[in-house]
Amino acid sequence: MSLSPQLSFEFFPPKNDEQVELFKRTRDRLAALKPEYMSVTFGAGGSTRSRTRETVFNIQRETGIPAAPHISCMSEDIDSIDELLDSYREYGIERLVVLRGDRPSGGGSGIFDYATDLVRHIRKGYGDQFQIEVGCYPEYHPEARSPEEDLKHFKEKVDAGADSAITQYFFNADAYERFLEDCARLNIQVPIVPGIMPITNYSRLARFSKMCGADMPTWIFKRVRAWEEQEDFKSIRQFGEDVITDLCRKLIDLGAPGIHFYTLNRAQASLKLCRNLGLGEGNEAGDTRAA
Repeated sequence: MSLSPQLSFEFFPPKNDEQVELFKRTRDRLAALKPEYMSVTFGAGGSTRSRTRETVFNIQRETGIPAAPHISCMSEDIDSIDELLDSYREYGIERLVVLRGDRPSGGGSGIFDYATDLVRHIRKGYGDQFQIEVGCYPEYHPEARSPEEDLKHFKEKVDAGADSAITQYFFNADAYERFLEDCARLNIQVPIVPGIMPITNYSRLARFSKMCGADMPTWIFKRVRAWEEQEDFKSIRQFGEDVITDLCRKLIDLGAPGIHFYTLNRAQASLKLCRNLGLGEGNEAGDTRAA
């Protein structure tokens, strides 16, 4: 009997008391599924550094679920990165999601140019004390000059010491399948977990997709936009659930080692998808009321 794919969830650090309460409700409902880990994002230019760390410690302390902080090149200096890594090690954090990170809105860069450099720095200073996840793009990074160049950069991150990878979200299972084939051709052998964005809101999804270069198929785009114009949010949620459930089933059939949900600090859509897919502990009895 094959093992069930691993399950993981991504959050962003809450900014105020209202967001903290929403986050905690979402965190607890998704923690009940016993995911492999929960990750926490790191704002552009390191803007959420302290809130990211606080949220990571909160997850690990209050749920017992392993937490995985995002850590990016967008830091002031080497000492600040090492101080952050030291604090995570001392708190018992064992997994990192290592990314180049979004540049600050006013431009600028970080202490390292690429995630590969940061992976290499962590391995040099901390050995195998952390499991390192990196990002990858089945539809290739919007700043890459070509798919081949982007694939080359991914291989460099793996060769530098990455243990596994999480993809940017996408809506086409064929893109993931082809990406796996391209990785195999370059002898990239780490697990590659699909990142999945639930469809719940047209405006937000269109904005995110444009920013990160994710291709939003026209047939999805037009339906969701039309329902949003009609304020028919129930139809959007049901359509989104059906489309993403089907996508995840195809990915699991292709051998995906796990599913990583971008939750946007909301539980309902991810809970329903996990229930449909049979992922997580006790999901068949889960409460899927809005979070």
